[in-house]
Amino acid sequence: MDYAAYGYLGLFLSSFLSATVLPLASEAVFGVLILNGFDPVLCTTVATFGNFLGGTTSYFIGRAGNWKWIEKYMGVNEKRVIKSKIYLDKYGAYSALLSWVPILGDILILMLGFFKVKILPVFVYMFVGKLFRYSVIAITVVKGWEP
Repeated sequence: MDYAAYGYLGLFLSSFLSATVLPLASEAVFGVLILNGFDPVLCTTVATFGNFLGGTTSYFIGRAGNWKWIEKYMGVNEKRVIKSKIYLDKYGAYSALLSWVPILGDILILMLGFFKVKILPVFVYMFVGKLFRYSVIAITVVKGWEP
């Protein structure tokens, strides 16, 4: 599906879906829209909210705690999540700051839900992490990549 052809709605959908364990690259849609004259601030806002809402969906799927469903539809195995318990016990909701990291962040949010880490702090840190991600990408696209 050509999400960029749908403008802001396509960006929202690709951002939402890529925050689950689906292998989508919302950054590509995000960058294409900005390069085609869409407002970078509005793109950042739309992508952040879409990705955040997708992340909250993953959190609540984890919170439901149905392993058969999580393994079948989310592709995350129970052993992997149990191993991460030590990390989550140490960093808790702060871990949600890493929710922007592709694939790892999606699984992390699912685990935070499964272990029922407090919702408000998780959502605040997740939002900040996702806003940071899209802000950095927007600045990079607008100013150009100069290593």
